[in-house]
Amino acid sequence: MNLLELFKTRTRHPFRPRASDMVQRLFADFRQYEAVGDALIMGEGHLGFHKVYVVGQQKPKPEQFSSPEGVKRLNWGMMNADEHAQVLGLLRRLSESGPHEDAMLLSFVDTYGADISMYSALRLQAFFIAHLIRAYLTVPIRTVSVVLGEGGSGGALALQVADRRGVVEDALYATAPPESLAAIIFRDAGRIEDALTISKSTAKDLKHFDVVDSIIDQTKKVEDADGLAENLRSWLDKTARELFRRNLDKLMAQRFELADKLGVMRQGRFYELKRFIERPLKHLYKAPPDIKVIVPSGAIDVEDTYGDGVVLDPDKPYVRCGEERESGEASRKGCGAVIPLDEYLKNFQVCPHCGRRHVLDAAGWISALADHGSFHELFRNMSVHDLLPEEDIHRYYREFLEKQKSRTTFNESLVAAQATIYGYPAVLAISEFAFAGGSMGVVFGEKFRLAAEYAMRKSWPLVSVCCSGGARLYEGIVALMQMTKTVASVARLKQAGLPFISILADPSTGGAIASYAALGDVCLAEPEAMVIFTGPRVMKARGFEVQEDAVRSDSLLSISAQTMEDPEYYGEIRGIQEVVRRRDMRRALARYLELYARARAGQPVKKKGPRPYTRRLGDARERLGHLEDED
Repeated sequence: MNLLELFKTRTRHPFRPRASDMVQRLFADFRQYEAVGDALIMGEGHLGFHKVYVVGQQKPKPEQFSSPEGVKRLNWGMMNADEHAQVLGLLRRLSESGPHEDAMLLSFVDTYGADISMYSALRLQAFFIAHLIRAYLTVPIRTVSVVLGEGGSGGALALQVADRRGVVEDALYATAPPESLAAIIFRDAGRIEDALTISKSTAKDLKHFDVVDSIIDQTKKVEDADGLAENLRSWLDKTARELFRRNLDKLMAQRFELADKLGVMRQGRFYELKRFIERPLKHLYKAPPDIKVIVPSGAIDVEDTYGDGVVLDPDKPYVRCGEERESGEASRKGCGAVIPLDEYLKNFQVCPHCGRRHVLDAAGWISALADHGSFHELFRNMSVHDLLPEEDIHRYYREFLEKQKSRTTFNESLVAAQATIYGYPAVLAISEFAFAGGSMGVVFGEKFRLAAEYAMRKSWPLVSVCCSGGARLYEGIVALMQMTKTVASVARLKQAGLPFISILADPSTGGAIASYAALGDVCLAEPEAMVIFTGPRVMKARGFEVQEDAVRSDSLLSISAQTMEDPEYYGEIRGIQEVVRRRDMRRALARYLELYARARAGQPVKKKGPRPYTRRLGDARERLGHLEDED
């Protein structure tokens, strides 16, 4: 059976058994909790002598589409923010009352993805997914997950992290639904079979990439719920016996060890050595490669299309607001002002006349945040070829990577570095939107892990800048797993007592905002940054209403302020704490870094140079005091 046939006739078979069918057959004493939505099943029962808590995603059954209202429900079968909040509440209670030595948590995954409606977006859906991944990594109970039918994107990953992970042999688990993947990569939604091949989503692929541990036998007839339940029971009995022989603390530690390895298929002495002997790069800020420069034609050139006319110096390059880039059409939002290039770059690509911003590249963020001359890049030369076997890098991906090389001075979509911010040392992890839209791939995930590891070794804070479109579709399922990897890195950083400050730039979407970027001890955002799990273009294409202004940082700031008023719903989620202009971001960071430094002032601190730490605190405060004068 080819992939397309498997997908159409088995994975998406309308009468394929659902989570409720398995629960009904596996548990004679199942007590169902009252769920807040139709896509969630929660409850508890017993397998043998062990108590089992059950969380299941439930696709709708054919009979539920018998009414016009059922057919119109675009998000049916996708968990919304309310349902995610209910699961997070269960995990929180298990953590507070644990450890649970005699119980198990079982999750069933079967979803197209997470709900992408405005209802969920305005309830911080992406933050819930990130916090659920972290909760599954840290909950003190033995955990098991099963991909029952279809696993879609971060909506599936939110429940799939576990000590033992199984997949039914004709199930599929992908970074995105194949229709969406085909439309994005090939610009042709009909190329579903090619998309399925790229997504690496079959049971064998999942086991190859260590996304699952076991493949569960399926029955000959896909609608045979009794047969599938019997196969599943046999696997669960065997898995439970093995899990309960193991120490719970060791199992929990192994969750993090497994997360660290996701996407690193080529390990060995050379790989471990290379990352330490690599020469750091000292940053020199240059104009973006695709910037559209205006060069005056004569000795004196009067620009008469803006205001009363602007005299252009023939020895200076300029840019026009709304037409700053070679690629793409001129923006209607631009005021048309002609701006000296050096002034435009010093203002971090913000028009000084109308405030229009262009997506800021990594070099621009480095200039905005790091003290001059302090930035040194780490792990610069790591590439996908260092991590994945050549046979896992398909032709389409090789061609795609070649196209990215001319778009930026950096080699991948994440730039890791050490730097100082008004004298305070920090480790930086900055998305490079110019490289593949800042997408998260195996190099992104591994560099983020190494940056967190470096921060722990130095006892320095970690500062990230998220400017990303999400997981890199070209890498398939292994790219989605970088969400787990980055969340695990942040969780380990928090356990070490080190601060993590997350800056949400425009745009912060997809798997990036639904993983590490949502977990900052402090989350800052630039004005009008798009912060949403699924971008408006995809939402519109799938028939969902879009209120774009409502998912910009300024609006989300007021929503975030409500999180402390409803701790039962939001738990530890706080959303965005501050909206800060690019030119003020370094100062805002320094406030939090100084607070951290004050808290540690009585402890020995690793630092550059002979100055005592308290002296460095005084110097930094003096510099901060002069900032208003500099402005």
